[in-house]
Amino acid sequence: MNHFSICVLLVCSFLFLFSNSDAVDDSVKNSLIQFLAKLSSQNGQQNQNLGWDISSDPCKDSWDGLVCDGRNVSVKKLFLDGLNLSGTLQTSFLCSSEPLMASLSVLSINDNNISGEIPSDIENCKQLTRFHVRGNKFHGNLPSSFSKLVNLKRLELSNNNLSGELPELSRISGLTMFLAENNNFSGEIPLFEFSNFERFNVSFNNFSGPIPAAAGSYFASNSFLGNPLLCGDPLPTKCHSLKLEEFKPEVEEPKHNNKDSILMYSGYAIIAVVFTVIAIFIFCKRKKKASKGDSSNRVVAVDDDEISNKFSANSLSSEYKTSKPEFSMLSSESGGMSSSLIVLTNSVVNGLKFEDLLKAPAELIGRGNHGSLYKVMLDYGMVFAVKRIKDWGISTDEFMERMWKIDRVKHLNVLPPLAFYSSDHEKLLVYEFQPNGSLFNLIHGSSHEERAFPWMSRLEIAASIAKALSHMHKSLQQDGIPHGNLKSSNILMNWNMEPCISEYGLMEAMAFHSHGSSTSFRSDVYGYGLILLELLTGKLARDEKGVCLAEWVKTVLREEWTAEVLDSALMVEAASEERMVNLLVVAVKCVDSSPNARPSMDQVAAIVDAIKEEEEESSIISEF
Repeated sequence: MNHFSICVLLVCSFLFLFSNSDAVDDSVKNSLIQFLAKLSSQNGQQNQNLGWDISSDPCKDSWDGLVCDGRNVSVKKLFLDGLNLSGTLQTSFLCSSEPLMASLSVLSINDNNISGEIPSDIENCKQLTRFHVRGNKFHGNLPSSFSKLVNLKRLELSNNNLSGELPELSRISGLTMFLAENNNFSGEIPLFEFSNFERFNVSFNNFSGPIPAAAGSYFASNSFLGNPLLCGDPLPTKCHSLKLEEFKPEVEEPKHNNKDSILMYSGYAIIAVVFTVIAIFIFCKRKKKASKGDSSNRVVAVDDDEISNKFSANSLSSEYKTSKPEFSMLSSESGGMSSSLIVLTNSVVNGLKFEDLLKAPAELIGRGNHGSLYKVMLDYGMVFAVKRIKDWGISTDEFMERMWKIDRVKHLNVLPPLAFYSSDHEKLLVYEFQPNGSLFNLIHGSSHEERAFPWMSRLEIAASIAKALSHMHKSLQQDGIPHGNLKSSNILMNWNMEPCISEYGLMEAMAFHSHGSSTSFRSDVYGYGLILLELLTGKLARDEKGVCLAEWVKTVLREEWTAEVLDSALMVEAASEERMVNLLVVAVKCVDSSPNARPSMDQVAAIVDAIKEEEEESSIISEF
């Protein structure tokens, strides 16, 4: 009997310990709630909206924005992007709890209104591999303690007001992404190990001096634009070093000493004045932009006939010429909006004039049901893609309102319009040209067999598209603006071979009225499902005989021939068949014939990201 009692006691103790170990530590919950309290949203109810409650479990009860480990006992990632959060960043709450400090690897708070400085105690979050604060209002210097985050791989600081010289970030040997465009950083660019970088951009800052030679070998000029005092490849501005010895007067000719000194110091004075004027100009321009906000959008009048003459099949290679003054600056309240080019708030097109687009050579690169696409090359090196849409049944006012709404919703993997033009019969949209073609070409191009397209790359692309589309859907759901024409040819690959969803919101207006907003969004889900099937099978969405890929896959799966569906290149690669099948299940749900039976993009993004996480963890384990 005593032995039985002891056994019962041991079993109960084991169960008690097991039940308590299979939960998130209370100190972690307290730290997370205190952290969020410092990021007060405008309605002041962010805790309730995110489902963060001390009486619940962050992992088991699925607190919004949290990603936990496989056992649901520790918080690994924190995604609070685009939640309209303000307040200040207090990383001390995150990294004062030992369990959270040991597990947290990702902190992402992109596209909010968080202000203040980035705290120096960020160094205590030693396990961070990703730190993303794009699109906030941070100011001040980046703390020197950043160099102690030795596990950091991705650092994104874009679109803030950060200033000063960069700390010794080059000490972080594993850094693979550094994005710091549209800030006020100064000094020289550090000597990073540029060969490790997948993405790098320091454009539109105040950096000076020569670009490190290695950087020019890996990145194009658009990674360094907007730094007037920066020189060297790949920028057209060459570096000229002036040595004092070159101006040293000859001893034999003392008469020329004063003259040489005057010339030397006059040259220095001229250089100093030029640099000062440039710096004042940049400061005033940014000050004016910050004070005016959206009112800084430029509206340029242009005649509708000029558009038609320029972007027509008969004048693709010729320069556009006119004998009359083409442009006059108008305010947004001046009327005449039906014949105006509107340049959106975007640093890429600072200084862009529509007359430059009209005069530059244009090359027709695509024609489809929704319009034509042109490649326009300007003299100073910028290349744009111009989408021309004719006879779209949408009013100019409605089109303009839609463009403003889309412009306000930002995502790294969605290609934003830089400018647009609208009249009753003609509409143009200007985009930054993407040099690496489309996902369609990557999957089905003639060099497909020669170019490796491994499983992990396909999975990462699928996850990126899903997250971006989910973000756009959530942000534009109330406005009823889905993509409307999602397909692999509308997924463009940028300089870093990352996917960018193009032509978002360019959809026939009739489709909204005939099918309804909800059904239109579910059509995007169907389009995404087809993209997944293309990635998994390597086959066209509709083959030469008109057979729909979705219907073919369903037919094959009904015969239980799963292996026949998957791309043979993936099978040769010996990729994880289990995770490929899991992704195939998601794709089939997305292309369900009933729109109401399809999942939302939010659900899809979470599942695809979980599959990607499993694949990444499996790869790490296999390396050991």
